[in-house]
Amino acid sequence: MLHLTLMEELAKIKQELERTKTELGILYEISNAMRTTLKLDEILYIILTGVTAHIGLGFNRALLFLTNEKEGLIEGKMGIGPGSGEEANRIWSQIEDERMDLDDLISVYKFSSNQPNSPNSSFNKQVQRIKVSLHDKNENLLTLVAQEGMPLHLTKETMENYRHSPIVQSLKSEELVLIPLKAKDKINGIIVADNFITREPISKDDLHMLTMLANQAGLAIENSQLYEKTVMLAQMDSLTELWNHGYFQFLLQTETEKTKAGKTPLSLIMLDIDHFKIYNDTLGHQAGDKILSELASLLKDQSRKMDFVCRYGGEEFAVILPQTDKQEAFLIAERLRMDIEKHAFTQEDIFPTKKLTVSLGISSFPEDGLLPAELISASDKALYQAKSKGRNNTCC
Repeated sequence: MLHLTLMEELAKIKQELERTKTELGILYEISNAMRTTLKLDEILYIILTGVTAHIGLGFNRALLFLTNEKEGLIEGKMGIGPGSGEEANRIWSQIEDERMDLDDLISVYKFSSNQPNSPNSSFNKQVQRIKVSLHDKNENLLTLVAQEGMPLHLTKETMENYRHSPIVQSLKSEELVLIPLKAKDKINGIIVADNFITREPISKDDLHMLTMLANQAGLAIENSQLYEKTVMLAQMDSLTELWNHGYFQFLLQTETEKTKAGKTPLSLIMLDIDHFKIYNDTLGHQAGDKILSELASLLKDQSRKMDFVCRYGGEEFAVILPQTDKQEAFLIAERLRMDIEKHAFTQEDIFPTKKLTVSLGISSFPEDGLLPAELISASDKALYQAKSKGRNNTCC
């Protein structure tokens, strides 16, 4: 009898060791995957794939939220998971049939939304619409976890206490777990996971694994955010906070290639402040810098989200207009010109016309050139023509 008990204990220990080995192997694989990139969207996808994949932690759904301290918000960034039981069976059957491992699942990110476990799903878009206050704890689970910095496991019984929370209303789960993501004792995000299809209970081991993954994920997200901030600062003009000349060249090259591949229109606006030298010489460079900064803010505010507003150099600016033909570009340029003329700039009575005005030149792909250099040259010629016509003009 004693011998049997000992054998059972040894079998139990062996089973525990195998489970621990498997868990550490999963975490090691996910950790290695997170080290392959510094791009934030790829990091988020790797984290959520690790949480949901059958060869990962195996949750049915996972959502990732990031804190935005500047705006005082917790924002939904990405969600992975099926929208229904039928969809879940189809997705995981396809994954099993294709024998997809973690690397395969991660590589899916680069392909179409028709692929299994893609972030380009209706569920992902639903997650991205969720935004809650970082400071309001009133039945708000996300805020509670962000403020307390502790994991929260909700069962069917305790879920009722938070039935008005946006995340509960959105997911309609019977059981839910929320894990804070930390970096240097600072909460920078939250992972939410559930098993709404299989309805398998979330065990202590599940929570333990998810917490360990979250510890790695928080640091990976912080590193990615610092990297992206550094890259952005390197590509930004310090005075105007617009894209600088070097990055403008890169953007125009990239957008030209996209235009060629997609056979869509592309236009470029070059914009120059009229009589800027007079203003600069009269009031000095500090005043001139203030005008440039004011104009940059106006251009950003009045441009579309899809456009790229850049400082080309000196008092000259450039606006790249994707998917925009010359006719539409002219209307946009004219609207900008008139908005600038109406705006009350600092000490603009120094200008000969008593108003700050701009001249604009437009070029379009493919009629004015197939290469970035040709588009810039054509815009410059049109800008010179606008100056020759008396300034405060738009020419194509």
